[in-house]
Amino acid sequence: MKPKLLLRIAAILIAIHGVGHTIGHSGWKNAPDPVERQVIGQMTGHKFPFMGAIHSLGDYFEGYGYACSIALLLIAILLWITSGELQANKTLAGKVILTISLGLVIWAVDEVIYFFPFAAAPTFLASLCGLLAYYSLRQNVETT
Repeated sequence: MKPKLLLRIAAILIAIHGVGHTIGHSGWKNAPDPVERQVIGQMTGHKFPFMGAIHSLGDYFEGYGYACSIALLLIAILLWITSGELQANKTLAGKVILTISLGLVIWAVDEVIYFFPFAAAPTFLASLCGLLAYYSLRQNVETT
């Protein structure tokens, strides 16, 4: 498979993951379980000063969740842009692809440990597509 197609598949997987993450995360305060609602109340009820701002732990949790959504969409955009620039600068493209792909492997491991396998699946598949694109690009560079 061509590196461009592999990177576009990876970009789409990460974009879908980013949209799903955003939708899933936006409803975190709507828990049906009474114990979970109590914990959410504790997370969102008390605000405290930290580094010049006053927020609750729930605010931080929400901010981190949306920051992850932004990061996932940024990664998808970078993969898409890189896929279109493979011929212009193969060396730079390879460095970007390898960096993002290895970062996605780490991200997928984090998702397995702290979240759930369904969240890790698209990240792992995208990293695999990226690594295959990198390998394919390197093969093309070495043979030309």
